[in-house]
This record gives sequence, structure tokens and C-alpha cells, in this order.
Amino acid sequence: MASSPPPIPPKQENTDTNQSAPQISSNFKCQQCGAKLTFKPGTQALVCQYCNFKNDIKTSKETIEELDYYEYLNKAEAGDATEEKLYIKCNACGAESTSEANVTSQECAFCGSEIVSTAHSKKLIKPRSLLPFNVKRNTAKKSYKEWLNSLWFAPNALKKKARLNAALNGIFVPHWTFDTKASSDYTGERGKYYYVTVTKTRTNAEGKQETYTERERRTRWYSTTGSVFNLFNDVLVLASRTLPRKYTEALEPWDLKNLVPYKDDYLSGFKAESYQVNLRQGFTLAKDIMDDEIRETIKRDIGGDDQRIHSVNTHYKDISFKHILLPVWISAYRYHEKVYRFLVNARTGEVQGERPYSWVKIILAVLAVIAVGVGIFLWHQSL
Repeated sequence: MASSPPPIPPKQENTDTNQSAPQISSNFKCQQCGAKLTFKPGTQALVCQYCNFKNDIKTSKETIEELDYYEYLNKAEAGDATEEKLYIKCNACGAESTSEANVTSQECAFCGSEIVSTAHSKKLIKPRSLLPFNVKRNTAKKSYKEWLNSLWFAPNALKKKARLNAALNGIFVPHWTFDTKASSDYTGERGKYYYVTVTKTRTNAEGKQETYTERERRTRWYSTTGSVFNLFNDVLVLASRTLPRKYTEALEPWDLKNLVPYKDDYLSGFKAESYQVNLRQGFTLAKDIMDDEIRETIKRDIGGDDQRIHSVNTHYKDISFKHILLPVWISAYRYHEKVYRFLVNARTGEVQGERPYSWVKIILAVLAVIAVGVGIFLWHQSL
């Protein structure tokens, strides 16, 4: 029996009306039917959704380099070391994501709002590496449903409302990573514990006053100064202001050791958000992240039983960075005119999300706990 011909893909319109217009990626055409190839998560290939033709992505031998922070600050401010791409902005949530040329209407992947706008070009430091999508859409959707079913104190109508808008979008979210050597001079105090015996009074069961002795811990403080050294590698900073930082940071850890050199192939079928936290702002946030480890190092250096830190002066040397893209499945749903987002780490399957609460259910639960407590108390009283 003769095999059936592959299904005919929809007609591909030629949108390249301006030869100089920046494009978001190469136009990956299927060699068998002419449709656009898209990256298949969990593989190293582009696949046609109409005829299943597969085109393997050639493994790049390019080395992923750490770039000099100050050198790139100067280049970026001078307009060098940047690339120009088309982005479309959502007026509802402020997200800016990659767009095809001449697209004027689409749904925002971050909040579900309709975007009616013309794409604009923007010069940004180009990403040099990324983590490809590994978790498939169906797997992410299953995690989404399991997460919905696990929510305590959620409004009864939430699951129905959320599932109606459960379209999952694959987004590459921009991040910075920083490497640096940190030398910190500090002043503080070292605390040494000692114990004293004190006499106290209390009222006994018969209502009479009685005295007793007790050992109390005291601290003797000694002034101290010193210097510590910390070596930081791949301090990860979210470069988006669109997604809630609380939830995106909870998606960590990422398998950054598996970063691959940037290729447009990995973005085919997905969108990429432009960074809203620039390189300089990114390093400021990185210093906040590094500060916790620096202070822990200082406490260990001070020693003793307790520590007080009065001042820290840190100098950063040999600062380098990477601009990377990390893959996230995202679904946005509206409930009572408020947008809630659900995120899946598209490498590990880790789930994080925003959710509404039913205050009626919470109040009823509290009243039920109180009723049980009162019932137990009355039962003991009746014995």
C-alpha cells in the first residue's frame, strides 16, 4: 500500500518586506514540506509538526566564555557588543518579548492580555549561551494540573477558571551570571560566653514565695578587625522585571554546567524576553546576593561563641559575566480580574506559582479548629 503524503502545512506568508529589518531567528524551513521547523524539547533536533521531518542541530565546539565586566560596560555604552532584534511590548504587564516582523496582534505569554502593537527594534547585549528546553509541554501541563489539585484553601471556581486558560507558553528568560574575587575588610566584636549563678524568687504551688538559684549565660565582647577572601562563581541574577522574583528564584537550581553556545535553532518555536535589568544593575543585585556569604565568612573568621559585624568594606576584582537564557514554561490565568502565573523549570520540572486564597474556607477552617479545641476542653472538664 502506498504511503500517504504528508499533510499540507498552512501557507507561509512572506513577511520580509524590509530586507534590513532585524529578525528574531533564522527561518528554519522543512526540507520535505516547507513548513517551519521548531525545536523539540528533550532532543537535539528541530522537528516539523506536519510531516515529522527531523533536522539535527550540529553540536557547537565554541567555548562559552566569561566576558570582562568593565570592558563590556564600556562597549555597551558606546553601542558596541550589542545586537538589534524585534521586540513587542505588553502594555498590561510590561513584558518585552521577541516578535516576528510585521506581527501586530498576539497574546502576551506572561499575563494572557491581547497585545495590539507594532514590534520595535532594540539594541541589547546578545546572549552567548542558553539551556535548551528539556521538559516537554505535556509534562509541564500535567505538573500544572497536579499543582492546581494540591492547592489548599483555593476558591472552588479556581480550577475551572485556571484550566480554561491553561495554555502553556515556552519562554526563554534572561539572566546574568557573575564571577568575581571579593576581598572584604571588616570591624566587629567577638563574643565569649561565661556563666554566673544568680538567686531568684518565685511563687510555689501553695502561693508562697521561695528562692532558688540558676545559672545564667552572659557574653563578654572583644573588639576585632580582619580581612576575608571569597571566590564567587556563576552568581545567578534574574534580568527580568516581569516575572515575580520570588518564584523564579525558587525554580533554582539550574544545571548551568550544561549551558550550550547560543544558536537560533534552540529558540525556534519559543519566545525570548529581553532583559530589563541591565548589566550594571545586574551586578548591583549580585552584590546583594554575595553579601550573605561574605558575612558568613566574616563570622567564621571572627570566631568565638557569638559575633557582631559593625562594618564591611568589600573590593571586587576580576569581574566577569555571562548573559544567558533559561527555559521556562509559563501559564497565566485571570481570577477576579487579577493575573496569576504558574511557572515550570523546563530543565528539571520544578513547579512554582501564584494562587488566590478563599478567605471563607480559611475562616471556616479556623472556626473548626477552635470548635475542636473547645470540645476537648469541655470533655476534660467533665471528667
